[in-house]
Amino acid sequence: MTIVDALTAAVDAVAPGRATLRVEGDVARIILEVGDIAVADHAVLEADVRRAAVGVAGIATVRIALTAERRVRTLIAVASGKGGVGKSTVAANLAIALARRGHRVGMVDADIHGPSQPRLLGVEGVKPHARAKRLKPVATPYGVPLLSMGQFVTADQAIAWRGLKAAGALTQLIDADWGDATMLVLDLPPGTGDIQLTMIRNHRPAGAVIVSTPQDLALIDTRRAIDLFVQAGVPVIGLIENMAGYACPECGAISDPFGRGGAEAAAAKLGIPFLGRIPLDIVVRRASDAGTPPASGDGAAGKAFLDLGGRVADWLASRG
Repeated sequence: MTIVDALTAAVDAVAPGRATLRVEGDVARIILEVGDIAVADHAVLEADVRRAAVGVAGIATVRIALTAERRVRTLIAVASGKGGVGKSTVAANLAIALARRGHRVGMVDADIHGPSQPRLLGVEGVKPHARAKRLKPVATPYGVPLLSMGQFVTADQAIAWRGLKAAGALTQLIDADWGDATMLVLDLPPGTGDIQLTMIRNHRPAGAVIVSTPQDLALIDTRRAIDLFVQAGVPVIGLIENMAGYACPECGAISDPFGRGGAEAAAAKLGIPFLGRIPLDIVVRRASDAGTPPASGDGAAGKAFLDLGGRVADWLASRG
């Protein structure tokens, strides 16, 4: 390992994605990006980086400059009009699918009262730490770091918070130290309440993906969720029809216990893109419960999610 490689590894361990560095003889020159960190915390980060750099063999002098150019992250909201439509499962697999396409993606479990991402992403029971008063996301096996209220409470503990406190928790999750992540997927709670309004007002997502099942009852609330983003001027990336079609494992016959085509018809009527169907599949349920999202592999169950990630990635590319 060269001295530059060793220095890069040491600095990235305490300030991932924030440093630009070069080595001249035994002098390390480091530029730290601190635009999204409170001014009071700059000295703490600088001291951590200096300590890490001095510990590298061959480095005698460390010179650090701070730059306050604020990094901009793309936020993708995953929303639904009502619960029970598989929104969190879709959000986890979408984040993984985008990561597999080369995007540096983080996951914010913004479903404050019903957090499920720690289990879906295979890190249940792992708690995040804080440094300089900012949360550090938990690494997952799928290259998608995660922050969730579910990491701070036991699985059977209710989070009985009123809207203002829940909205404040969302801000802490989004404003965490996400390192080199350039995109955050937000798994929103169902409905159109305080958390959604806080997210739109304070954090302004680039676009929203809406999840529904095919039946009319779900689509009634789906239209309300879409209308919230339309009124706020947030682009709707498209609508997903989840739990669409069930293949009998014995005979292979396809049935539609929740109907078929309702979400596609609704998307056409509302003039928004239809992003595709996710079938009702026992493999998806088992994999989700086990913390091994289908999008992380190359099996048939993951294909619909990987295709979804491709469509969302294409939408982002088209926006420049």
